[in-house]
Amino acid sequence: MGSNSSRIGDLPKNEYLKKLSGTESISENDPFWNQLLSFSFPAPTSSHIFIWQTHNALFIICCLLKVFICQMSEEELQLHFTYEEKSPGNYSSDSEDLLEELLCCLMQLITDIPLLDITYEISVEAISTMVVFLSCQLFHKEVLRQSISHKYLMRGPCLPYTSKLVKTLLYNFIRQEKPPPPGAHVFPQQSDGGGLLYGLASGVATGLWTVFTLGGVGSKAAASPELSSPLANQSLLLLLVLANLTDASDAPNPYRQAIMSFKNTQDSSPFPSSIPHAFQINFNSLYTALCEQQTSDQATLLLYTLLHQNSNIRTYMLARTDMENLVLPILEILYHVEERNSHHVYMALIILLILTEDDGFNRSIHEVILKNITWYSERVLTEISLGSLLILVVIRTIQYNMTRTRDKYLHTNCLAALANMSAQFRSLHQYAAQRIISLFSLLSKKHNKVLEQATQSLRGSLSSNDVPLPDYAQDLNVIEEVIRMMLEIINSCLTNSLHHNPNLVYALLYKRDLFEQFRTHPSFQDIMQNIDLVISFFSSRLLQAGAELSVERVLEIIKQGVVALPKDRLKKFPELKFKYVEEEQPEEFFIPYVWSLVYNSAVGLYWNPQDIQLFTMDSD
Repeated sequence: MGSNSSRIGDLPKNEYLKKLSGTESISENDPFWNQLLSFSFPAPTSSHIFIWQTHNALFIICCLLKVFICQMSEEELQLHFTYEEKSPGNYSSDSEDLLEELLCCLMQLITDIPLLDITYEISVEAISTMVVFLSCQLFHKEVLRQSISHKYLMRGPCLPYTSKLVKTLLYNFIRQEKPPPPGAHVFPQQSDGGGLLYGLASGVATGLWTVFTLGGVGSKAAASPELSSPLANQSLLLLLVLANLTDASDAPNPYRQAIMSFKNTQDSSPFPSSIPHAFQINFNSLYTALCEQQTSDQATLLLYTLLHQNSNIRTYMLARTDMENLVLPILEILYHVEERNSHHVYMALIILLILTEDDGFNRSIHEVILKNITWYSERVLTEISLGSLLILVVIRTIQYNMTRTRDKYLHTNCLAALANMSAQFRSLHQYAAQRIISLFSLLSKKHNKVLEQATQSLRGSLSSNDVPLPDYAQDLNVIEEVIRMMLEIINSCLTNSLHHNPNLVYALLYKRDLFEQFRTHPSFQDIMQNIDLVISFFSSRLLQAGAELSVERVLEIIKQGVVALPKDRLKKFPELKFKYVEEEQPEEFFIPYVWSLVYNSAVGLYWNPQDIQLFTMDSD
């Protein structure tokens, strides 16, 4: 720091840092500030002295804020940022809240400075500093409902920047601007090609905190994620943090309001006067960015947030004729469930559930034909509809959950998505039809196993009262609920689109013995009527056709039989429709999730795992 420091090793001896962290007050006009902010690693090659110093000031403020927020109460933090001018003969007690002024300045920097090569690092650092300003949540086990961030962000001089800030952060995500190339920086690239954010912020942070001796926060620096656009990444993380702030006691979260209400730039209708913080953005560009960025948790969480909370976005996306660009990345997340964290999988699954609430979506996905899905490795899929692929991936997720995680919530949402689609199943791929019946087979075997265990347990309880026995009755109820759901899905398809799905009828006939045990079961008798009727009707037609029939001949008989089967013989059941409903107090899930993303994904920001209170950190 200062003109005399050019290496990390010089920091402990730096006089300017010692003065900054000392007890003596420093006038705002003191030449000290000019010297302090003139550090460089290495020296700048550009003449843009004010941009250079602005970045350095932001960097120092960010480092100080991070340590203060970790180590101090909010009251102590405010005292550090409270300015009271005292002069001889002046006994006024007026003070100035510099913390609120800092936050307003950060919002102005983010929204008002044009994004150029020479300002890129300033934009990144301003956003990072704002993330740090909000990071007090990390150091509390409970979700904060009243905090310093609520005080400043939801009222006062910061409030008018709400819509402009949200819009800027969204456009930063959309544009995915890469850092400027070497030579275009005010700050030259480091030898490892990482630039100031990757080099200076990751290295100097540790040195700074060592000099300040405020708890050794930088003792272990995690590896920086390799991102093509640090600005887009930091912007998205800040946007998610703002969107998931809890409502103030006397006002709703304005950033969530802005996210819920923004419209397409092509929408010329006026905003209702009741909608605050409204703005417009290019939906086509946003849709493209969302499709391209679904490999990250934070992009999937943004997609969920927009689909769930902004009806304008949801309507626009469901009207797209290229939905495969959005759905395929979501399916790939679910397909690689072993490699994803559970939150990412949940978000992807809920997105599918929200999409399947729309009948138009459920019809259109069977009209989109895909070729050579290379990431699907169980079977070569040279040609398959998007709808059939979606069914395959959801069923695979259910089977994975049955053998590994056994999460009822995951089961419920997977089955709800299949149920929403079932009445619109069209031209199911033979492999998709097989997997539907195979899943039912797996459930049937599990049911028989649990039933046998329950019977043995009951016999054991009659002979011994000393040993506690497992509650197999509860397990049996759960598995029977899932089996009934699967039967309802099959029944819904047969009732509403039998003539469109000869492959499903073929799979039913091939595994007809599976359904025998459920015909007289009191929990399934009603729903089995149509399935039993279809099996009986087509079985008799196959018997009439003779033995040793080829697959092609069987399918031909099925297609002919569909026309002959009187539709009034199939009993009508209520339509299967499940709607995603957010749980009560969703902030208890989303706020820790968002901050875990910040902790793991933010560029150039490091916290000591031992200080984190919001979620459990690994010690290694």
